[in-house]
Amino acid sequence: MVSDAGLETSRRFLATWLIGGLVAGVSLVAITAVWPEYSPVNIAGKIKKKKKKKPVRVYMDGCFDMMHYGHCNALRQARALGDQLIVGVVSDAEITANKGPPVTPLHERCIIVFLLMLMVSAVKWVDEVIPDAPYAITEEFMRKLFDEYNIDYIIHGDDPCILPDGTDAYALAKKAGRYKQIKRTEGVSSTDIVGRMLLCVRERTSSESPSHASLQRQFSHGHNQKRDDGGSGSGTRVSHFLPTSRRIVQFSNGKAAGPNARIVYIDGAFDLFHAGHVEILRLARGLGDFLLVGIHTDQTVTANRGVHRPIMNLHERSLSVLACRYVDEVIIGAPWEISKDMITTFNISLVVHGTVAEDDDFEKHDRDPYEVPKSMEIFKVLESPLDITTSTIIKRIVSNHEAYQKRNERKGESERRYYESKSYISGD
Repeated sequence: MVSDAGLETSRRFLATWLIGGLVAGVSLVAITAVWPEYSPVNIAGKIKKKKKKKPVRVYMDGCFDMMHYGHCNALRQARALGDQLIVGVVSDAEITANKGPPVTPLHERCIIVFLLMLMVSAVKWVDEVIPDAPYAITEEFMRKLFDEYNIDYIIHGDDPCILPDGTDAYALAKKAGRYKQIKRTEGVSSTDIVGRMLLCVRERTSSESPSHASLQRQFSHGHNQKRDDGGSGSGTRVSHFLPTSRRIVQFSNGKAAGPNARIVYIDGAFDLFHAGHVEILRLARGLGDFLLVGIHTDQTVTANRGVHRPIMNLHERSLSVLACRYVDEVIIGAPWEISKDMITTFNISLVVHGTVAEDDDFEKHDRDPYEVPKSMEIFKVLESPLDITTSTIIKRIVSNHEAYQKRNERKGESERRYYESKSYISGD
């Protein structure tokens, strides 16, 4: 049994403890009022900031001439080496001096690269774009990258980038210990794509048999690595891209549409993916919650646009579209005609088509491919922001094919040396 004296002691201890806590609380409030930086909230915030890790910023440059899935895969790999990816787009003057005339003007190339910017899910990989970047990493530009842009590492593929004087464009970055290498994407380059178009130009003017004039079938079905020189030594390898399920997963955002999502559908060839494609996809995505893109088969494109189309095969075109930040999902090999069953299966709310397109006279066909969505009143024509088509790019090649052929001869030789000396590089 506790004595009266013990109870009294306990009461005094409890009272002292309560009064002490009250005094401490009042003192803390007073201190916070006079010196707010010492408040518990601010102190906790400072501790949290100290613990926050500085993001690793990586830089990768390129011409990004005729943006293709190889460029996109390089950007994806570069982004995986850091937290933020800053991309330099080389100026037209620098490209001409080092490689030959660019196919795509600078403002179009910047639009495409910039619109690959990072999404919340980090599937699209560019955070910032620097236009008019130099072709080679100079001492002055390297210091600017390190000091102004807070770049930690400079990234490039395993294929050598040799300047006209025979020196390495990234020698200074390597010497500074701030260089990292990624794996080049097999089976594609701007040189290769330009070569495919040049072959088409030569075939149209040749007197060879119709069967030989159908090299596009070889492009579209990934035949082996043979070359077509046309007697000039400036030909190109036919497409030998090897599509894998892993690559498609790497480019996909991995998210399905929600049960109540407004799904917008747009279809097309999306050959030689360009700024016009990007802008119409941006508009389409803004009309709903989920953008589904149908990519027509090689056979469908050939039937509607001629024997020399598409320049890029189905899998190549699919990866280029998947890399665009506005695209949520693609149908690889979409039907030409949109059926009621397809609309129901994918829960499509709206079907759209741009005003600038290779097949903008679709209504002249025997059967309108958009007849069903029109009858359901879910079809809409979008005003295309840019007057650019795949034919626009091909015409640039045709109008200046001699200059591009000389460019390809130079680049083709460097690519030949790369493939002859190529060794396995880890990464994907």
